[in-house]
Amino acid sequence: MRSFVIVLVLVILSFFPQSILAVSGDKVSHLFFIERSKNKNLVQYDIRHAENSDLPDLRPVNVYWVLENGRHENLNPIEREYAFGIVHQEKLDGNKFKVILAGLKGLEIIVERMNDSFKAMVSINGRESILEKIYIKSEEKRAGPPKVLYIDLFGRIKETGLPIKERIAPK
Repeated sequence: MRSFVIVLVLVILSFFPQSILAVSGDKVSHLFFIERSKNKNLVQYDIRHAENSDLPDLRPVNVYWVLENGRHENLNPIEREYAFGIVHQEKLDGNKFKVILAGLKGLEIIVERMNDSFKAMVSINGRESILEKIYIKSEEKRAGPPKVLYIDLFGRIKETGLPIKERIAPK
């Protein structure tokens, strides 16, 4: 019975945004967002860190919707598991994490501290870049999930700060 209660509490807590569970004194900084052709709602990815800029040991990246009206909402379980959620977060060292998104498992995102802030680093066209935005062009189908036509990665080259873009065709 005790293990059932523990599992139930963990399931209930998984539906709350991590920002609600954040330790007092934590700071939150924007990393990047996903924009879709479907509507103007965005999926925002933020990093939670301590006042001294250290990352917590577990799950520092928080994901949520920013709706057209500015309101924030949690991802639903299907969005979290198959599309926009984070399926893997691994601490690499003190202030560096590897993050894998559910819908882009082939894209390794390294969250690391640069100067006074945290950035999401990815390879865009073979260049180490700071990820700013992912754009998903899709078309709705009568039933089932939308068909993804392409995905664009937008960012800035780490060394120069120049803008860079790469289009990824779905498999």
